[in-house]
Amino acid sequence: MSYHDFLKYIRADLYRYAGKANFAAYLIQYFLYLGFRYTVWMRWCAVVHANPITRFLLFPCAWLINRHQQIRFGIGISYKTQIGPGLYIGHEGGIVVNEQVIIGKNCNLSQQVTIGVSRRGARAGVPVIGDNVYIGPGAKIFGNVRVGNNAAIGANCVVTQDVPDFGVMVGVPGRVISYDGSTGYINKVIDDPADS
Repeated sequence: MSYHDFLKYIRADLYRYAGKANFAAYLIQYFLYLGFRYTVWMRWCAVVHANPITRFLLFPCAWLINRHQQIRFGIGISYKTQIGPGLYIGHEGGIVVNEQVIIGKNCNLSQQVTIGVSRRGARAGVPVIGDNVYIGPGAKIFGNVRVGNNAAIGANCVVTQDVPDFGVMVGVPGRVISYDGSTGYINKVIDDPADS
């Protein structure tokens, strides 16, 4: 991730929280919303790790701050994880995401969400999460599954199969109950973070 990408992604993340992306909104969200603060440091770690000079000079300090926040806030998302702009963490606590997972833009992660790897069987691998996806509290998604764009995963759902675009999946194991999608759950979305 480049510094330019960092600014673009943080503006999009900020817009998801505040509905605007100015410096005053940044300060308010950074100090009041732990999910946003975590996202800032996670993305900053990715930036300073990408450059050989800053990897040596800045990354150790950034990583320590990010690691402290992982423990303090209960959010286990690696700076190596590919996450598109507009990430929204509604409530911190118990969030675990494997570093090989790919998450699209404008994703909502709720508390107690696990997105992990399956090491054997027909679904061995990690999930790929599309754009504009809502993942409810306690949801578990693991293995080589694709969650389509504009999908919604209900609270405590266990996803072990693909979720179609606009699919609403609930239950254990998860099953699609409608195609209403994430409408109403994904708010304050901008297509281009430069527009905010």
